[in-house]
Amino acid sequence: MVIVFVLLALTVLVTANWYLWRRLFRDTTRGPGRARRGGAVLVAGGWALAIGALVAERTGAPFWLQRVLAWPGFLWLALSVYLLLAVIVGEAVRPLLRRFLEKRAPAETSAAQPEPKPVPIGAPASEAPEAERPQRAEAAPDGPEAERPVSERPESDGPESDGPASQRPESGKSASEGAASERPEPERPERSPSAPSRRLFVSRVVAGAAAAAAVGTVGYGTYGVLRGPGVKRVTVPLAKLPRAAHGYRIAVVSDIHLGPVLGRGFAQKVVDTINATQPDLIAVVGDLVDGSVKDLGPAAAPLAGLKARQGSFFVTGNHEYFSGAEQWVEEVRRLGLDPLENARTELPWFDLAGVNDIAGESEGQGPDFAGALGDRDTTRACVLLAHQPVQIHDAVRHGVDLQLSGHTHGGQLWPGNFLAAAANPTVAGLERYGDTQLYVSRGAGAWGPPTRVGAPSDITVVELASTHA
Repeated sequence: MVIVFVLLALTVLVTANWYLWRRLFRDTTRGPGRARRGGAVLVAGGWALAIGALVAERTGAPFWLQRVLAWPGFLWLALSVYLLLAVIVGEAVRPLLRRFLEKRAPAETSAAQPEPKPVPIGAPASEAPEAERPQRAEAAPDGPEAERPVSERPESDGPESDGPASQRPESGKSASEGAASERPEPERPERSPSAPSRRLFVSRVVAGAAAAAAVGTVGYGTYGVLRGPGVKRVTVPLAKLPRAAHGYRIAVVSDIHLGPVLGRGFAQKVVDTINATQPDLIAVVGDLVDGSVKDLGPAAAPLAGLKARQGSFFVTGNHEYFSGAEQWVEEVRRLGLDPLENARTELPWFDLAGVNDIAGESEGQGPDFAGALGDRDTTRACVLLAHQPVQIHDAVRHGVDLQLSGHTHGGQLWPGNFLAAAANPTVAGLERYGDTQLYVSRGAGAWGPPTRVGAPSDITVVELASTHA
């Protein structure tokens, strides 16, 4: 079954990239040459870099190699997605543009040929258009020839005779017909561009527009990530929250994804943005890193500067289990964050609990809701930190009032939000499941391509509201 899936995925990938090469390079050139070969190298090389970047990250290759491959490889992933989408949209534009050119060509031809001017009946021949004027008779001979009778004059080589009698026009033809046959044909107007050249022009216009749209989209989406996350504010009413806790602020940050692309500078932007909100509590809900403590410890160091009145808390995400979860738990503890590994802490006005990510099950460190929530006082409000939104169903069964999650990135690259919706109960935002509310952050960073389209990064300030008067 796995082999069939791999073969199917490989077939789809090869077909999509062949189609991309055809529309961008083959259809825009007149024949084989450097442009087509260069296009093949670009497409194949881009995917080689992308696959190399993914493999290097997962296998823990030397960090310098990961950084060399990451930028071009991951950006090609994003660019190829939007090139393909733009070229597909271009299929609808292509026939419309061709039809427009076909209609325009006859109009330009008729405009280039001047219309004949009307000539009044009986007007002298000099006023008629040049093409319609009768040819002048050959000048009459002068000198001795002029005195000879016409019948004795030698045969002329002029316009009324084409040589010997055997080659003269038939006697049945009138002089006017003979003259008409000898008139020069009027100049023909230039032909409109041939169909092949029109197709080439259309292909180049559509390919150029597709490339410009894809590059612009990826460029803007990458700029949006690198400049740092924005701040989003959400108010969540909790029935069990005492009035004294009304307005309590939790800064929720997820999916920072420090790695070969997003490093220490990005971490500092995240810390500065969180601190500027002056929260009561900070919740880091997983996928902090993509790499080992050895490689990314310096990049994560700014997290030691997080400031909140009642502390900063951390739960693991699935990427921590690809990067050495135990080592990272110890590292964030050293940086001043409090890891909640299937554990709970009682704050003055509510309980704060955290569970491990589902990916930890492969290492015997999966989520344990009973251990985190089993013996708590159910009359108190409970806020749960859990990386993946799918953990909401266990949260409902254990009477959690609010679950804070990440993981989805909001889809990150449109139309990825539709794929994320198929795998998660909530892609982004606040929704209610029975008596439990779920808030999903789109995340602060990005995984793979440092690019977001249709899903801007955010840090969310969740303001708890008491329903008691």
